[in-house]
Amino acid sequence: MTTDEEQDAQAEKAEETRGARARAAAAAREAERKARAAAKLRENLMRRKSQARSRRAGEADTAQGLPAAKTDESS
Repeated sequence: MTTDEEQDAQAEKAEETRGARARAAAAAREAERKARAAAKLRENLMRRKSQARSRRAGEADTAQGLPAAKTDESS
């Protein structure tokens, strides 16, 4: 009967390691997701800063509304 107990102990240990691996994988995915989000935020910030600098260097925008919006030509 000790073999049954040993098998049960091994099964429990395997289950614990499987759960630990799953938690570690989930934590790694979460860390990777946060790193990608941080990189996107930095990229966005740099783009917006560049846009603000170029606007300060040039003349003020005179366009009103959306520049890609159609005028009365479509009627």
